[in-house]
Amino acid sequence: NPQVIHSTPETGPTMVGDEYSDPSIMNYLGARKTTMLGNNFSEYHVDEPPRLVLDKLDKMGFRVVSMTGVGQTLVWCLHKETSDAL
Repeated sequence: NPQVIHSTPETGPTMVGDEYSDPSIMNYLGARKTTMLGNNFSEYHVDEPPRLVLDKLDKMGFRVVSMTGVGQTLVWCLHKETSDAL
């Protein structure tokens, strides 16, 4: 169950998911689904800075797997272990 978030540094807004993201997680984060003019896809955003989003996801059991910077954008990849047996 990977979760990817990205943001401009420190202040937000923070993009927390795409149109295929788990609606219950997006609801927990208080995210709003938007489609930018000219895009054929939707994204979920919150006004909170990344630190607060990462804290909320940590409480849900997500852990940071990697983080990188792309220009003025920061990207975190998170993972949550599941108890599903293979």
